[in-house]
Amino acid sequence: MKDYTIREIKPIEIPLLTDFLYEAIFQSDEQKRLPRDVIEQPELQVYIEDFGRTDDHCLVAECKDKIVGAVWTRIIVGKVRGFGNVDDKTPEFAISLYPEYRNCGIGTTLMKRMLQHLTAKGYQQASLAVQKDNYALRMYQAVGFVVIDELDQEYLMICQLEGENSDDK
Repeated sequence: MKDYTIREIKPIEIPLLTDFLYEAIFQSDEQKRLPRDVIEQPELQVYIEDFGRTDDHCLVAECKDKIVGAVWTRIIVGKVRGFGNVDDKTPEFAISLYPEYRNCGIGTTLMKRMLQHLTAKGYQQASLAVQKDNYALRMYQAVGFVVIDELDQEYLMICQLEGENSDDK
């Protein structure tokens, strides 16, 4: 799918992150999806609550005037940490697309553009957590993330940003 653009999110669009947070939850059985209120749990709210601070970054994919996907990062500090948290200086990724826009290359483009963006902002690395059976694992590896820790059901991954070329300026 080539008919889309990637751009920074506008402040008025930030509430859409609620939808994308739900879509970011890996659900292996699409017929038995979790209830939407699962995103109200504190360990998930940390990804979107009060989004828009200095270390919050979000890019969206837009297709025919509709936002169809988002990638966002933030440095999550406080009592509740993100699943992919490694330290207080590393932005943690979240990404999702509406189901009908998956497997078209949009997610890979979003990831690459965010890595370029973070490099241009001076970050040294980025992190994420992914369930072991999530098909997105291969995409994360393809854009430069490597597994640094293996948990029961997830991998903790890091992408080193030093030395990356940045076309984001």
